[in-house]
Amino acid sequence: MPDRRIAVLADSDTRWKWGASVARQIAPGHALDAWFLHGRSTPTERQLAEVGIEPDTRRLVSAAELVDDPDLAEADVVVLALLGGTVLALTHSLGSVWEGREHRPVTVSGYVGVVYEKMVDGLMTRAGTDLVLANSAYDACRFRSVFENVGIDPESVVECALPFLGGDPYRPSRDRPFTVTFAVQPSVPKERGGRLKLLERAAGHARRHPERQVLIKLRSLPGEQTTHVESDPYQLLITDLTEPPPPNLRLVYGNMGEVLDRTDLLVTVSSTAALESMHRRIPTAILTDMGVREAHGNHYFVRSGCLASWDDIDAGALPQPDPAWAAAQGIGKDDPYAAARTRITALRAAGPLPPLRPYYSPRTAEIYLTSILRANGFDEKGRPLLVPLGAGGPGRARKAVRRVAGRSARKLYRMGHQRVAPALRRWGAG
Repeated sequence: MPDRRIAVLADSDTRWKWGASVARQIAPGHALDAWFLHGRSTPTERQLAEVGIEPDTRRLVSAAELVDDPDLAEADVVVLALLGGTVLALTHSLGSVWEGREHRPVTVSGYVGVVYEKMVDGLMTRAGTDLVLANSAYDACRFRSVFENVGIDPESVVECALPFLGGDPYRPSRDRPFTVTFAVQPSVPKERGGRLKLLERAAGHARRHPERQVLIKLRSLPGEQTTHVESDPYQLLITDLTEPPPPNLRLVYGNMGEVLDRTDLLVTVSSTAALESMHRRIPTAILTDMGVREAHGNHYFVRSGCLASWDDIDAGALPQPDPAWAAAQGIGKDDPYAAARTRITALRAAGPLPPLRPYYSPRTAEIYLTSILRANGFDEKGRPLLVPLGAGGPGRARKAVRRVAGRSARKLYRMGHQRVAPALRRWGAG
């Protein structure tokens, strides 16, 4: 065997962050290979730099190209940091390609953040990977219950924690202003009006507390894509505030951990950043201004003790999570990936790995499986399609792509030149 390697398959910046962080935890001595899938949310160089984990090698591939690459089969471990449907398609296809090999990689799947919706949907598409990581004891219990009831080995569910929980415990500083960080999300809330109102409240807090620094932590530049589509970026909404932004309100980018290093209160609707903040014992407020709703994901935090409105924050609220709730979410857990490393070692020690067998098969769910496979570029047997679906001939496809790309590029250029650049210069994104 060559040097031990772990491969991370990712299709967005947030999934790369999760997958690469998992890789460092479960295989700290392995070389790290990044395989980025072509798609809407393929991360940019800036987004990769913001994550801060540099792979030893990187490739940009389609799902079909990935399946046929012999280098992937030689990896010791493969982390599928992908949409559930793509995990299912690749588990099905790779299972066929790798069957009969003396060596195949251990496959690992899981979730980038808290699982607050479509749990069964996502879990069933990940069934069949050797390990399904659960980010907390709470999730592990739910996942195993589902697997037991449909005949899937519950031992494949391994309890861990979010891999990017870390950093120094919070200590107030007298060397800088008290800093409130509003961690925004691309699609929560989705409506432009709701997003603008939350921004107005953040700006209002900055006006009421001129002694404080208020940071708007941004996820991406306009035109960049992430896991979720962002229709109304805060960088543009800030130009529509009813009053000019106060001088102590700033837009910031950068690694979330580095922003938390200078944060005294994190505010968000339901971002995973809340768990990072709670892990470091930074006061954390889960906003209720848009309601406590499944659609917003803040219902997940109902028992945390951290629900608060902007009115509460204006009045000085500094919420801390309930200790029992925090422990159930994997917050503060020592060496949370020890069980995953043990499971991988045990699988290897047991001899050649069995074939990959996803729950969805032509026998159990032919219609659903076929639609997932075709959406990811495979036929019903998991073989790469010779002609992509919807192609009207290569010439027509190329023209359509050029036409759409040209329109998008012109729109993004105008938006960046006329609105974003002046805003960033004025409010000092850092």
